[in-house]
Amino acid sequence: MVRSNMKGLSVRFFKNESGKEPVRDWLLELSKEDKKIIGADIKTIEFGWPVGMPVCRPLKDGLYEVRSHLSSNKIARIIFALHRNEMILLHAFFKKTQKTLDVDLDLAKKRLRKLKNAK
Repeated sequence: MVRSNMKGLSVRFFKNESGKEPVRDWLLELSKEDKKIIGADIKTIEFGWPVGMPVCRPLKDGLYEVRSHLSSNKIARIIFALHRNEMILLHAFFKKTQKTLDVDLDLAKKRLRKLKNAK
């Protein structure tokens, strides 16, 4: 059996009107070790799409979350959407409650709408 090294998805950061990339900015504030963990989880999705639990979980309205358990016992989440065969990283946060908060989902939905309306 021949195994392909081709990725299933390209990964891109959402960019707002001012040119900022909120998820990239959030990632830059993390420790090198935490960045590696999150990067590995994103890479798993990038090369293995579709991917399920425990790395990726569908939310609603076309949104998914990357689920990363960090070295500092924190739980990181990156909400993304698929758009034109790209994994668009929309919003990132540390999860502190069992349920993903509506404020986080609403922000990701708002950014996805902006992305879709821009093209």
